[in-house]
This record gives sequence, C-alpha cells and structure tokens, in this order.
Amino acid sequence: MSSFRAKIGPSGRLVIPAAQRRELGLEVGDEVVLETSGEELRITSLKARIARVQALVRRYNPHGESLSDSLIRDRRAEAAKD
Repeated sequence: MSSFRAKIGPSGRLVIPAAQRRELGLEVGDEVVLETSGEELRITSLKARIARVQALVRRYNPHGESLSDSLIRDRRAEAAKD
C-alpha cells in the first residue's frame, strides 16, 4: 500500500497522481467507487470491485454452474410437485 498527499481543488476535485493511477490500473474515463468509513475515504476501481464480487460468488459456485439455470430447474421441480 502506498500513501501520498493531495489537495482538494476547485469544485471539490481531487487529482489522483499518475503513479497511483498506474498502481490501480486506472485510465481516463474509468469509473471508481468511493466509500467512506469514519474519517477515511477509500477509492476502488469499479473493475476491481466487480472482480472481488465475482470471486466471492465463485466460492459458493465452485463448479461454475449457471446460477440462473439452477434457479429455473429448482423452480420447475417445485412447480411439478404441486
């Protein structure tokens, strides 16, 4: 983890230095997620946030089964019982 200092500019803008943008893989036009926790602000790339959620879901679906297909199959089985 690296630390750096920056200033809030006009209109509340914050410039992320080039070295940190490279470290995070951020490019012009990329979307980021801003998250506050107490007095801290965390900036995460949207790509990284999506990748983290996908990895979390993969832990509960180790065989890579289509979750929508599984849900449809379960619903059809329940409906057939009625």
